[in-house]
Amino acid sequence: MCRSIQTLRGADPPATAAEVEQAALQYVRKLSGYRTPSRTNAEAFDAAVAEISAATQRLLDGLVAGPGTREVVPVQRRLAASRTPEPDTSGVV
Repeated sequence: MCRSIQTLRGADPPATAAEVEQAALQYVRKLSGYRTPSRTNAEAFDAAVAEISAATQRLLDGLVAGPGTREVVPVQRRLAASRTPEPDTSGVV
């Protein structure tokens, strides 16, 4: 749904409260259509972010790794790898 939300399950080190809140904020922004809500809607917007953050943390705390669970590469390493260009091995100049 929202490409900027990163997978937090299995992160090593575990996802921080700030990362969980950022994911919740992105989710609420996407659903509401607001990047920054008006003063009239700010209370509902902020409450939704808080509720989704709490639900996300409960989910992450309750998940148990099972067979076939893949290791999730931390966001920072994934971003660094995506910025490093692949070497040209074609031999063509």
